[in-house]
Order: sequence, then C-alpha cells, then structure tokens
Amino acid sequence: MSAGLLRTYLAAVLVGALALGGCVGRELRAVSDDTRRDAGTGTVHPVVSAPDDATLIVTGTAADLATATSRALYDEAPVVVLAAAGEPGAQARAGSVAVRLGVPLLLTPSAGSPSADRSAAAVADELTRLGARFLLTFESLSTQWAQDLSGDRDVLAAPADPAELAALTRTEFGEVRTAEPLSAVTVLATGHEREVAAVATSRAAGARVLEVPGGDPRAHGEVIAALAGQPPAAVVALGDSFGTPAQLRRRLEVAATGVQLPGGGQLVVPGRLMVALYGHPGTPSLGVLGEQRLPAAIARARQVAGEYEELTELPVVPAFEIITSVASSAAGPDGDYSAEAEAEDLRPWIDAAGEAGLYVMLDLQPGRTDFLTQAKAYTELLAEPHVGLALDPEWRLKPGQQHLAQVGSVSAAEVNSVISWLAELTAKRALPQKLLILHQFRLSMVGDRDRVDTHRDEVAVLVHADGNGTPDLKLETWRALTGPLPPGMWLGWKNFYDEDSPTFSPEQTLAVEPTPLFISYQ
Repeated sequence: MSAGLLRTYLAAVLVGALALGGCVGRELRAVSDDTRRDAGTGTVHPVVSAPDDATLIVTGTAADLATATSRALYDEAPVVVLAAAGEPGAQARAGSVAVRLGVPLLLTPSAGSPSADRSAAAVADELTRLGARFLLTFESLSTQWAQDLSGDRDVLAAPADPAELAALTRTEFGEVRTAEPLSAVTVLATGHEREVAAVATSRAAGARVLEVPGGDPRAHGEVIAALAGQPPAAVVALGDSFGTPAQLRRRLEVAATGVQLPGGGQLVVPGRLMVALYGHPGTPSLGVLGEQRLPAAIARARQVAGEYEELTELPVVPAFEIITSVASSAAGPDGDYSAEAEAEDLRPWIDAAGEAGLYVMLDLQPGRTDFLTQAKAYTELLAEPHVGLALDPEWRLKPGQQHLAQVGSVSAAEVNSVISWLAELTAKRALPQKLLILHQFRLSMVGDRDRVDTHRDEVAVLVHADGNGTPDLKLETWRALTGPLPPGMWLGWKNFYDEDSPTFSPEQTLAVEPTPLFISYQ
C-alpha cells in the first residue's frame, strides 16, 4: 500500500468509527461467566500491555503481521474481529469496527496460499490465548473459516450495509469498554497493504502509529519530530524493512534527538542535492570559498545553490567544502608536507554555516601522514551534526614522494579505517548520518576502490569526480569513474570556474548520468 493509500485507510477508520456511532458502544455485555468482568459493573473489556521487547520487529504475511501484533499488544480480548487476508475492502471495514471497539483484528489466510495451514493454526492459537468468546466476521470469511474457528464461541457475520452494521453493534454487542491506551508504545508501519490489519489492531490498543516508508525513521522529518517530542518506551515495527532490532534501536536513538540536517531528515543522501563552494578561508588561490569573508561566502553559497532549485525536486542545500589541511611544498615541522588549520580557527565558519542552514565538508590533503590521523585532529568539529569529511587522495603521498611530482593515492584499507572511525563517532554521539567524500579523477588514486566499505549505516560514501577541462574531457573522466562504481556509493561532480572551458551550467551539470548529489565549485 502506498503512503497515500495508508493515510486514506486511516482516515476511513475514523470515518467508520463515526458512522458506527462515535463513542456509543464502549461496554460489551458479558458472554460467559468466566470472561473478565469489571468490578461492580458486570462489564467485559480487553486487556492490553506493552510488549516485553522494547524493540520488536514482526515480519511475514498480512495474516502473520496481524497475529503477531495482537500477541504483542493484547493479553486478553473477549471480542475479536476477523477478516480474510485477500480482501482489502473487508479489512478496511473490519478495521473501523476493531478500532472503535478497541479489540484486535485478525486475518485468516487466502485459500490455497502456501502458508494457509500455518497461518490458520496461528489464528486459532491466538484466539485461544486471548480468551476470545465472540467473533465478528466480515464477508466471505463467515463461510470459509468461521466454522473451523468458532468452537464454542459466539459468531456473528457482519452485514455489508453500514447502517445495519451500526445497528448490529448496538443491539447485539451492547457496549464495549476499551482498555487504557498504550500511549507509550509506538508502532512503525511502512505503508504496505499487508500492514492494514496490524495497523488497525495497533490503533485499537491505543498505540501511536507512525508511517515510515522505507523503514528508516531517520529519513523522515515528521517521524523524527514525533519521536523526539514523545520518545516511546517500546516500539513494534511491521515488516522486514526495518533491519535488525539492534539496528533499529540505534536509528531510533538518533531520531529521538530531534536534530535534523539542512534540508530535513537525518540521512545525508539521497534526500537532498548539495551545492558547495570549495576552498580555504582567506586564500582566494585555493578556491572560490576564500574569495570573500564569511558572511559574503554564506550569501554566495546560497546564490549558487539557488540556481539549481527549479531544476530538481530534491531540496537544494548550500554547502562549504573547506580545505582543512592544505598540501604544502615544504615538509613543515612535522615533516608531513601538509599545513593543518587549527580547529578553533575553523570553528566560526562551522558555527555560522550551521546557523545559516549550510552543510560543511572538511577536506583533508594529508601529504605523507595518513587520513585517519588528520581526521582525529578535527573530532570536535566532526561531532557537529552538519559536518562531514572529504578525503583527497591526490595529496596523499608515499614516503619519498612530493606534491605535483606525482599524483597521490590511497588504499581502500586506509579509507575504511576512516569510515569505521567516523561511523563509531557518529554512533557514540547519536548524530545524523555523515557524508564521506572520496575525491578522484583517476582510477589509480584508489586502485582497489571496490573494497571501500559502503555498508556502514552511519556513513554515506560518495565518490567525487574532480576532472577539469573541456566538456568532452570531463565526461570522459566521469564515465571512467562511474563505470565500476561499487554498490552503495553515491556520486559527486566538480565545476571549475577557471580550469573548465567552458564551465558547465546548472542544467548541463544535472544532465550528466547518473545524476550527482553533491556539486562543488572551485
């Protein structure tokens, strides 16, 4: 089910509840002497509780999801609503009734499905566990499954006519009293149609339901805001899109901080297009970022990014790519041929960019030292949510090499050491996902690029094509770099104001395929 269809269904649940009499019918007559009774009133009611697991992921068919959700949230339910798994319309109507009555909705499997016997047995076991004494069945279910599941239970086939259904619930049910809502429990759904019954049961139990298309709560600003505003004590996730329980817990911890990236959400790609000014503050010869003071640089970054806004449906985020350690012709006191900027000197640029809604990349040109050693020197800057890291292998020298005499290179093992460290920092500080850029204009700069780890949940890896010259030369470099691209690696593009002839327009830049998600200007 699409996100829109699920919202339509949830709206139908509310409309259905009103059509059935709004708040009328909150108490159900006792159907047997051994059914739970409320002291002094003679009424019966379901009993709900939070699941034992603080993070529970349930998977399987629609019937499996419905049964597992009932088992997670309900201890007892004297009344249970039943519908067939293969009838979405019936499920929507059944869900309306289940939500109004505050009772579970279970699904029986479609006849002939491979898991029919197993799912039917699971439904029968769940009815027994719940202590169900009354079954309300919808449409063809009454003839297909009711006999097998009824036992000594009272079974009532729900009429299709809404008015008759409303009258039936009043005259036959009496009034159903719902349990205290499970307001501390949050149920995460992706919007798939197989989740309809499970969502209805969750709402019936009083749990909060959040729609998370794709399964990662960090991808959705409204979900992040909801989780931050009301952190759940327990979470039930519907479907296998949510990863492992441990992975989901880590993602929820990040979402609960409420911190969002420029452009929204906590996943840096693919939900935005970044357009950056490249260079070093106060040094015009190293790129356009250094051609003006900080306030003017922010204004210029916004202006350049603004040229892309009408060309893409993605949010366009202005950015800085700051050369943080600058390749040097002199060895320097530490002998590494790299001039490292002081973190406190960069702090005003980092803070001002964050306040202005810009993302910041710290670009390393390490000379004869390694990328990880230099990255650790900027730990506290990288601990800011809007700051990522760029590695420039052109300026990574081996012993005896010098800048401009050779084009540098780096091994995947060294890149992976940085990715691992950055992922651990991000997880420890509960930060939004980090962007790590790998600059490249020759395949030899990262000869074993296929071994770069692109699977860390906390870090998105992007290869950035740095080729300059004529359009034909730039596109030739682009094709060479994007052909053997490892799975899970994103793409970036650089435009040069002086070295390109001519500089690509925004329209030409976005016309290259695959479409880059990070575009810088030098």
